[in-house]
Amino acid sequence: MSVILTETAAREIKSIVNQQELDTENVCLRVGVKGGGCSGFSYLLDLTESQKDTDEIFEQHGVKIICDPKSMLYLNGTTVDFKDEIMGRGFVFNNPNATTTCGCGSSFSA
Repeated sequence: MSVILTETAAREIKSIVNQQELDTENVCLRVGVKGGGCSGFSYLLDLTESQKDTDEIFEQHGVKIICDPKSMLYLNGTTVDFKDEIMGRGFVFNNPNATTTCGCGSSFSA
């Protein structure tokens, strides 16, 4: 299993890559976690061309996704979606490994 990127999120990623005129052949979506946030860990999304030998690499809906092994422990099975609603727009994480999440949805504990 890995991180699951919805078609909606993939479309938004491709749109951002085009808007920023990034190299579509080499740019990847880095998904990860870092310490901090309201609940202990914060989600990390970044467009990057740099990869490490230890990164796990997979592709969904035409988007190359990379994740470091430590983050994968917390993110395995997580769905990354994109919502565009009246109350706001942005990427949303649905993490089955999270025991609690904060109200803003950008951090969790496991």
